[in-house]
Amino acid sequence: MTERTHNTETTAPAKSESNRPTHIVRKKVGRGKNADFETLGVAWDRGDGSLYIKPYGTQIIEGGFYVFPNPEQESGQ
Repeated sequence: MTERTHNTETTAPAKSESNRPTHIVRKKVGRGKNADFETLGVAWDRGDGSLYIKPYGTQIIEGGFYVFPNPEQESGQ
């Protein structure tokens, strides 16, 4: 299924058994051994090599962020 919006084509997300996110969006906080990751939101694989990212709440994100595969989706749960 393809929609046209302002001369941009988008493809519907890949169909799967569940609508659970395929990825987790996180930002690294701190440095060295004290570094940790703060979860910013989730993402879904759209099936065409792109991701749909849904941040949690209203955030100002400074700098970059990481998108990790969701371990629950990898194990088939």
